[in-house]
Amino acid sequence: MSSRAGLRLFQAFRPIKAPLRRTICKRYAATDATVAAPTGNLAQRLWNSPVGVKTVHFWAPVMKWTLVLAGVSDFARPAEKLSLTQNIALTATGAIWTRWCFIIKPRNVLLAAVNFFLGCVGVTQVTRILMYQQSLKNGSISTVVGDDAKDITDTARDTGHDAVKTAKAAVQ
Repeated sequence: MSSRAGLRLFQAFRPIKAPLRRTICKRYAATDATVAAPTGNLAQRLWNSPVGVKTVHFWAPVMKWTLVLAGVSDFARPAEKLSLTQNIALTATGAIWTRWCFIIKPRNVLLAAVNFFLGCVGVTQVTRILMYQQSLKNGSISTVVGDDAKDITDTARDTGHDAVKTAKAAVQ
């Protein structure tokens, strides 16, 4: 039984021996007989693609690479100067949008790639911050995360109370 599972795993990951041209054409195969494979050279197909150069589906990921580059440039900064909440937000954004890039239509692999790397940068920075905080407190990571969550909750609560006071003062 175990050798059979190993054979299936091997067959799943072995290289495809079909020529590259056949695999590219399979992408455009459709069940509808009226849909034809795209014609023209590579430049024309990229220009007229649903995620091509003249659409927001191309330019949004290109601009989002600046976030990844900014995160990578923060690798040189000391961990005490990094924001934990900001890097958690980058990690969550990268994880959530990487998944959604494969669900939405048109499927945007360029956007999925940039979001994946954004999540990787965020995870790296969060790890650096937590390791630094752990070294300061000589505690476990779970206690450091719990303390940070408590601090964030307190800050949000104080901000909400300040907003209520300001609104009441403005009304009177």
